Amino acid sequence: MINVTKMNNVNITINCDLIETIEETPDTVITLTTGKKILVIESRQEIVDLVKLYKKELFSQE
Repeated sequence: MINVTKMNNVNITINCDLIETIEETPDTVITLTTGKKILVIESRQEIVDLVKLYKKELFSQE
């Protein structure tokens, strides 16, 4: 799970395993495998970094 900020400054937590694509158009749009699209303030690279950090923390606890 990663925390992101929607365009209206509301913080949400999403399941990063459901991320299908991340686009900058120029706003960042996260498309989930469910088809839902979420516009966020973070850049594409920030989201990628958040996912990497989450996965690293997840797998280092084993």
